[in-house]
Amino acid sequence: MIEIQAVQPLGGRSVRLTLSDGTVVERDLTDLLHGPVFEPIVADDELFRRVQVDYGTLVWPGDVDIAPETLIWDGPYPSDEASRRPASFLRPRRPTG
Repeated sequence: MIEIQAVQPLGGRSVRLTLSDGTVVERDLTDLLHGPVFEPIVADDELFRRVQVDYGTLVWPGDVDIAPETLIWDGPYPSDEASRRPASFLRPRRPTG
C-alpha cells in the first residue's frame, strides 16, 4: 500500500509529498480545504506551513488532518493497487539541474 512518508509545504496551499514507493509529487490542496475545520489553515500561512506526516496522514495543529487516500487516490484506496496509478492531479516533481 502506498503511503505518505514526508511532506514539504510549498507556496500557496501546495505541498510536496514523498510517497512510500519513492515517488515525489506536488499537490495543490486548495480544493480540499473547505469547511470550518480548515478555516484557520486557509487564513494563516504560518499555520499551513506547520503541516506534518503522522502515520501516513497530513496533520496540522488543532487535530486537523487530510486522509492519505484522498491525497493520493482522490478517494478510497483501490482494491487492486497494482492496476491503478495515483490520480492524474498528482504531478511528479521535475528533476532539477
